[in-house]
Amino acid sequence: MSISIDNLLESIRREAEKHYSDDPSHDWLHAERVCKMCMRICEKEGGDPQVLVAAALLHDVGMRYELEQGIDHSEKSAEIAGEILSRIGFQSEKISMVLEAIREHRFRKGVKPVSIESRILQDADRLDAMGAIGVARTFSHGGRRGIPMYSSSRSTGSTVDHFYEKLLKLKNSLNTETARRIAEERHAFMEAFLSRFLKEIEGEA
Repeated sequence: MSISIDNLLESIRREAEKHYSDDPSHDWLHAERVCKMCMRICEKEGGDPQVLVAAALLHDVGMRYELEQGIDHSEKSAEIAGEILSRIGFQSEKISMVLEAIREHRFRKGVKPVSIESRILQDADRLDAMGAIGVARTFSHGGRRGIPMYSSSRSTGSTVDHFYEKLLKLKNSLNTETARRIAEERHAFMEAFLSRFLKEIEGEA
């Protein structure tokens, strides 16, 4: 018997929320936003909504293991997700689809996913790293780890460097047409923000 989307969301919330840290850049609210974006993309691109809800809500449950122990969070998240989904009675034939999407979502792996569910999760996660939310998450992440906002030396890693190393590249890495359309405005916002930010550093604005 399949689980309704609402019941699935609530069942996963009870199990998954405790695995997320209070780090605003990768907390439960991030998972919820990714889930909402997955549903928005799914309406246009297709895919299994149950698989997407499960994958979105569980895709970062292993993040604290990466932060504390250096373990690849996508692999650890897939491991934890498998245990949670089995425990709540999620359809066994769909669990492998969820775990595949979770394993393939992270930017650093450079994976081009095949299944529509994996493509949508990867897109939704990357969209949450763009726009106003992306700016807020980036500076929150940097501040929490004592990373300077900017630096006069390019040899010193700063939060602003992260925009050029990753965030401004996301638009061209997306898989679906729906995500690419959404990304246009978010990308433009980040460019406008950086332009203003750099001018204020120099006292030009």
